[in-house]
Amino acid sequence: MTASMIDTGTPDLLAQLDAGVLTLTLNRPQARNAMTRAMNEALARELARAELDPEVRCVVLTGAGGAFCAGGDVKNMAASGDGTVGALTIDQAIHRQRVNQRETAGRLFKMPKPTLAVLPGPAAGAGLALALACDLRLMASTAIMTTAFARVGFSGDYGGSYFMTQLVGAAKARELYLLSDRVPAEEALRLGLANWVSAPEQLAARALEIATRLANGPAVAYRYMKENLNRAMAGEVDECLDLEATHHIHCGQTEDHREAAKAFVEKREPVFKGR
Repeated sequence: MTASMIDTGTPDLLAQLDAGVLTLTLNRPQARNAMTRAMNEALARELARAELDPEVRCVVLTGAGGAFCAGGDVKNMAASGDGTVGALTIDQAIHRQRVNQRETAGRLFKMPKPTLAVLPGPAAGAGLALALACDLRLMASTAIMTTAFARVGFSGDYGGSYFMTQLVGAAKARELYLLSDRVPAEEALRLGLANWVSAPEQLAARALEIATRLANGPAVAYRYMKENLNRAMAGEVDECLDLEATHHIHCGQTEDHREAAKAFVEKREPVFKGR
């Protein structure tokens, strides 16, 4: 299968589907991929499509030009003078913000397929939140993370406070939000904010390796795994046990399970078909 480019409706977001891997690239390198309304809307559309498209088996989110995402465009905020509201009322602005967050960070987190954030460089503010919304994170050794919000007089958005607290615990999350210090890649790895750190020149190859492995995995089981793990973050133990039981039995009825069991006996790698 050859790679196919997808028209996202804006140059601010690039999309490519190749062998089951959908790569979404935030594409404003001149502004460290700071988010725009067009970028946000395109990202929401492509994530919604990816969720329903059987050809998409893994979603990779990355940034162009040596950065991941600087978050909101602070220069534009400074120029407008009102930060987030513009011509809207406060209530209208809050509603729009809620929708934007749920359709991007929320959808990434709930996506029934594996998601991988690849950070070639800085991830800040809402950009960091998008990375943390993904299942897994691969960082270049030169990349950094920062909540950044305290530096620009914001409290935080795109679910960053939720994802950060789940990943590093309440005390460390408060430190990273209140002080907004930079977190180098190796420190992010130690804290559990990153899963892997790679040399910059090896980042693309490592990302492809991980994404390909995920795309070739048991799609039905992955979907149930994510539901189980997401529920475990907030649910009671009995609720989680019941959900696991239901999903475990359903997985046992799949073609992927039968293939995996057969491959185990035959001492070979299974070939999953996502059904």
